[in-house]
Amino acid sequence: MSRTHVFLVPGFFGFTNLGDFTYFSHARETLESELARRGIRAEVHPLDTMPTSSVRQRAAHLVGRIRERVEPGDAIHLIGHSTGGLDCRFVVSQGLDVPGRDAILGDIRSAVSIASPHRGTPIAAVFTSVLGQRLLQLLSLSTVHMIRLGSIPMPALLLLGGAVASTGALRFASGGVLDQVYQQVLRDFDDERQKELEEFFSEAHKDQTLLVQLTPESMELVNALANPVDHVRHGSVVSVAPPPSLRIQRRLGLRAGWQAQYALYRGLHLLTAQVPPTVDLTPTAEQAAALRAHLGRMPSRTDNDGMVPTLSQLWGKVVFAGMADHMDVMGHFHGPLDHPRHVDWLRTGSDFTFERFEALFGAIASFIGDD
Repeated sequence: MSRTHVFLVPGFFGFTNLGDFTYFSHARETLESELARRGIRAEVHPLDTMPTSSVRQRAAHLVGRIRERVEPGDAIHLIGHSTGGLDCRFVVSQGLDVPGRDAILGDIRSAVSIASPHRGTPIAAVFTSVLGQRLLQLLSLSTVHMIRLGSIPMPALLLLGGAVASTGALRFASGGVLDQVYQQVLRDFDDERQKELEEFFSEAHKDQTLLVQLTPESMELVNALANPVDHVRHGSVVSVAPPPSLRIQRRLGLRAGWQAQYALYRGLHLLTAQVPPTVDLTPTAEQAAALRAHLGRMPSRTDNDGMVPTLSQLWGKVVFAGMADHMDVMGHFHGPLDHPRHVDWLRTGSDFTFERFEALFGAIASFIGDD
């Protein structure tokens, strides 16, 4: 008897379960609950990926992981967060060669991207230099630290915030300082986790192809070639975080850690807003209508979630759109009283809640159920 499978594909660095960092923990539980509520029997599989390899290599890796778990005739649904959404797009697009995908393509029913840079993201260019790669490594380690331990060491916050405080990006950072702070953050983990993290980032450092491919200029070529096959329904979840403001900064109060997090977010938002004027971000009429219905307004070219321009996230049908930052949509938002506890990655002022998180994955579950 055929089965239904839903595969969750992680984003940029691809750490699905790195130590105690569970990338899809909240998302998996909530999606399973929403699917069951709609009477949909499905097996939900969180997957790993190749950290910063090319999208084509990541897509081929995704195909291999799927083929290990399915039988011919099983129904397949793909959900990818951030760059994981591009992996899913490559798998279901004609005009792109992904090794091994013909064996499963006919069984794929739907693909949903969540906060994915379909038209690229300007912040990718910041991370392409040697210093930029070290900065990204520190940012990623700090994210794991925040969600695993509930805080980011102040030296890391101050260095990251200063490094991205202007479009100069790295003028306050140096390789030596970044390495020192990285080691300081790493020491907060036990020996086993330190080894695991070091091995992971070492592996990621070997291939940085993805960074170049995620720039808006590079993604223009992908958009010219990648058209989903007719039988696969495809859609996107779109997130927009509030632009940095003194009002939100004042609301955070006098907590030094929160203010430092907000300074980092301000820098990330500024860099992500720098979309080149030559890049087309025009939505279709249907997408524009859906965005207005969900958000109450049409996002601008500079709107983003701290990592990806909002209008760059559009792909096919707008399944859901809401006020959220890049990690809110994966369940990493401020919810200390929720069970299980939700831990924010950064203070961005989005005020994302568990109710909105349920609505997001409820919309995805309904999209899957429309098959």
